[in-house]
Amino acid sequence: MLCTQPYISCGACPKSQPCLLPSTGVIKVYSEDNTSRAVEVPSDITARDICQLFILKNHCVDDHSWTLFEQIPHLSIERTIEDHESVMEVQSGWGMDSHCCLYFRKNYAKYEFFKKPLDFFPEHMVSISSETNGIMNHSQLIQTFLSSSSCPEIHGFLHAKEHGRKSWKKFYFVLRRSGLYFSNKGTSKEPRHLQFIAEFSDSDVYTLLSAKKVYGAPTDYGFCVKASKSSSARDLKLLCADDEQTRTCWVTAMRLFKYGMQLYQNFIQPYQKQKSSPMRSISENSLVAIDFSGHKTRVIENPSEALSVAVEEGLSWRRKSCHRLSSHGSPSASQSSMSSIAIHMAQPWFHSKLSREEAQKLITQQGLVDGVFLVRDSQSNPRTFVLSLCHTQKIKHFQIVPK
Repeated sequence: MLCTQPYISCGACPKSQPCLLPSTGVIKVYSEDNTSRAVEVPSDITARDICQLFILKNHCVDDHSWTLFEQIPHLSIERTIEDHESVMEVQSGWGMDSHCCLYFRKNYAKYEFFKKPLDFFPEHMVSISSETNGIMNHSQLIQTFLSSSSCPEIHGFLHAKEHGRKSWKKFYFVLRRSGLYFSNKGTSKEPRHLQFIAEFSDSDVYTLLSAKKVYGAPTDYGFCVKASKSSSARDLKLLCADDEQTRTCWVTAMRLFKYGMQLYQNFIQPYQKQKSSPMRSISENSLVAIDFSGHKTRVIENPSEALSVAVEEGLSWRRKSCHRLSSHGSPSASQSSMSSIAIHMAQPWFHSKLSREEAQKLITQQGLVDGVFLVRDSQSNPRTFVLSLCHTQKIKHFQIVPK
């Protein structure tokens, strides 16, 4: 009898409603070191809720850059799951044997385009249709993308993988609210020359993790458009840019066209005074930052100051931990001097035996925002260090020679 029923009613009452969807589910989330943690969560939980949960569980400092990523290994692609998206809905689109993963890590560039739009949208790639009856004001560039009454357009050359072939061909592409098109006649934008490629109501944009190696792309700045219900490589619309700034421009514009004002609401939400999160207990919501350094204690009311104090306390704890582990008791004078020399070992920006390629990959994962950096040991010159730094969406390496 049970085998013939489409579902089983919850409870013994004959009038009880059928249980079609579970109220909770279990998700598995990976960190950057590939360790994972499984947690039971409500079925309507969002990506922002997951990030807040793991910030609390991992005792991270919440600087609004923590992000949940969807990674599809068999396609070698990944994307940022937007803060408002339902994680369970994302998982429902995965195939049974797809081995898709959720990653919890920082992405400083997630909303950087709201702060510095001109860095993300070069003037030569953006135009406004004649329907707006005016010249685009770059100080109001983001408002142009967010307003449904305006018609911004992204255009430029991209490499596209021809369907059913291994070869890539360069075309002139145009991105509008209605979708993505390419021109079959040079740079012509006439309707008869534009061929439709994809629209974004039921599709998402992903970056390619190994564009050259996996897909034979001409550069490593690959991205693709994937239908939400598709899990086959044959259905991907594979594209490739000549540089990182061009790829970032296209991917960011696609996100804005798909989600519009919702992205801006996601951006400003952490800065607004919110009600207590259901993830936090009453005791956690009552915590305040207090400064004990002076003659009198004081409550730190400035959120920025409280954040910097939290970071400094964390670094101080790490330095003390390293000192305890290295001394094994009361340190001698030589041990004290050595611990002061090697104090960089406890800093979060020091990555020791990291290669140039690994450093570039790590910084790229964290978001190509001006000022993102790390320090590592030099592989070519012993006893020296290398500063790997992001500037204008390019990663540069500077050798540091101790004197």
